[in-house]
Amino acid sequence: MPATAKLVPIVKVPDPVLRETAKPVTEITDGIRQLLDDMAATMYDAPGIGLAAPQVNVGQRVIVMDCGKDDAPELFKMINPEIIRESDARAILEEGCLSIPDQTADVERPAEVEVRYLDEAGEMQSLVASGLLAACVQHEIDHLNGVLFIDHISRLKRDMILRRVMKEMRQTTSRN
Repeated sequence: MPATAKLVPIVKVPDPVLRETAKPVTEITDGIRQLLDDMAATMYDAPGIGLAAPQVNVGQRVIVMDCGKDDAPELFKMINPEIIRESDARAILEEGCLSIPDQTADVERPAEVEVRYLDEAGEMQSLVASGLLAACVQHEIDHLNGVLFIDHISRLKRDMILRRVMKEMRQTTSRN
């Protein structure tokens, strides 16, 4: 983590910013690079494996993720990521979200995706992802489109999760 990176607050449901569509980055500036560094520091501190700019109250199409092992981190910083191919095969993985604390659910998604994105230098990159990495990149790109992992599960399960989160928030607020 760069010495200048700082932790930024993570937005939680039901904040409406999580439902907004993020705008494409038109120019990769030092500010965008700083945002990526701050997001990576915040993600690692949380701890999480992915974070999208809307989760830190920034409406830009920027994500960071690291699904590598603890002893072999593999940080991706993606600007304007887009899924350009997805497999017909499906996979179900348990997902959670830093914006929906302490809640998880099984989510079905394409088992493999190909993603195109710009790196910090403005170079076009592509990534073919499967397994946890595929689920993570789809989850983070969903955030850029105002979609949460709970939107991929049944309404009953979604409502149960949201009720638990709201109850926890009320209890935390009343303790403070």
